[in-house]
Amino acid sequence: MKLTDTQRALLEAAAKHPQKKLVNFPDKLKGGARMKVITAMINAQLIEPSSDEPEVYMATQLGMQAIGITAQAPTQTQTQAPRATREGTKQAVLIDLLKRPEGATLMQMTEATNWQVHTVRGAMAGALKKKLGLEITSEKQTGTDRVYRITNPTV
Repeated sequence: MKLTDTQRALLEAAAKHPQKKLVNFPDKLKGGARMKVITAMINAQLIEPSSDEPEVYMATQLGMQAIGITAQAPTQTQTQAPRATREGTKQAVLIDLLKRPEGATLMQMTEATNWQVHTVRGAMAGALKKKLGLEITSEKQTGTDRVYRITNPTV
């Protein structure tokens, strides 16, 4: 995983803290910029919110591994079950369509979610593939629309 200089500096500072907390932020990192860095690190599972203190974040095992530190006790994220998708969301509808044996076409996915085509493609690439780790394949047969399927249905 490629880290920005700021992410690396925050993780290295957290590694020195006894509870692996992010407490030392650079002076130049304020407001919206700080939240953007924190959000990106949470999404990449490098840090997680502290269960004890609001607006305090702790480095995860993955965060420590990203800076080359491998020996660490399990964190809260690793002791919990994998995060499940919420039922009734458009993302859940998309996953259900893609899990079907016949898969789904872009047209079927746009009709079911009421999203535009570029939004469906973005959700498949970002939320489903990158964040949830699902493997999505596409198949194009002559005379038919391209069909997308999830080949590792772990969600």
